[in-house]
This record gives sequence, C-alpha cells and structure tokens, in this order.
Amino acid sequence: MSTADRLIESTRELLWERGYVGTSPKAILERAGAGQGSMYHHFKGKPDLALAAIRRTAEELLGTAEEVLGGPGTPYERIEAYLLRERDVLRGCPVGRLTMDPDVVASDELRAPVDATIARIRERIARIVEEGKRQGQFAAHLDGEEVAAAVLATVQGGYVLARASGSPAAFDAGVRGLLALLRPAAEDGTTTERDAHVDPAGHGA
Repeated sequence: MSTADRLIESTRELLWERGYVGTSPKAILERAGAGQGSMYHHFKGKPDLALAAIRRTAEELLGTAEEVLGGPGTPYERIEAYLLRERDVLRGCPVGRLTMDPDVVASDELRAPVDATIARIRERIARIVEEGKRQGQFAAHLDGEEVAAAVLATVQGGYVLARASGSPAAFDAGVRGLLALLRPAAEDGTTTERDAHVDPAGHGA
C-alpha cells in the first residue's frame, strides 16, 4: 500500500473511532506509520485528507449497495438482499456515522460525498420499487421514493437501536417488519411459504 493510501485508510479508521475533531494529523501519521511531512507531500492538509477518506468510504458503501441491488432476483428479492446483507450492526454504518459528526455536517465539501451516496442509493431503491410496481409485484399505490426513504431509515435507525440495546436483535426486528410490509402476496392474498419465514442471516456493514 502506498503512503497516500496508508494515510487515507488511517484517516478513515480515525474518523470512525474519534470523529473529525479527534482525528489529529499526528494521530494519522502514527496510525499510517508515515514520517513527518508525508501528509503535506500528498495532501494540502487535514481537510484535504479527510475529504479523500470520506470519498473512499462513500464509494465503498455505494459499490457494496449496488452489487446487491443490481444483482439477480425480483425487485422484492433485491431489496430483501440489501436489507439482509452481512452487516456489523453493533459497529454501525460508516457513512451514517459521518452524518452525526457536526464538523462533517457543517462543511459543505466534506458533507457532499455523504449526501451524494445516500441520494444515489435512495434513487436506486426507488427505481427498483417502480420496476416491481410495473411487474405487479408491489402495490400500485406505493411511492418508490417513499419506500426507498423507509428502507434507508430502517437500516440507519436499526443501527441506532442495536447500539443502544447492545444487541443486533433490534436491527433484525426492524428489517423483518419492513419486509413483512413489502412482501408480495400470493394470488389468494396470503404470503408465500418462503416469505413467511425470513431469516436475517448475519449482521455486518
């Protein structure tokens, strides 16, 4: 890993652990095992390095979400896969954590990658919902944007509830509840046997 990459990865870890204010240049250099002046050789300073770290975190989350949402399956199955994908629930969401950092939120530049990532995931889910409506899988009255917002709110809220209780059970309960509301009905109006027994395997980021 290059020195620049080590600096970015170290900053990502420190932003997660300590927030923007607690992430000092000295701590970044120590974590990266880089010498004095390395930061300023590759970056203009802490804000520039923090921006690079936030962008990488946002790109990573977006790539993971797209891999699941763009995978095989019906619209419902792809949303289900997104909600049930492996997550480190008790650690929380790296992008969600950034939205709770007042220094990140106060900076238009630092907040921009976070806003853009959340917006793109929301738009992707909304398109999947509309696709499902056209196929008759989701009820015609559902609004794609509103369902997408509910999906993201369930995930982010689930992280908070899980951390507060010290157990991923609260996250799993929220996911199961939302999937039950979205679950396609069989022609006779009942849920299918497969859908009646959703097992949220694993918890991770």
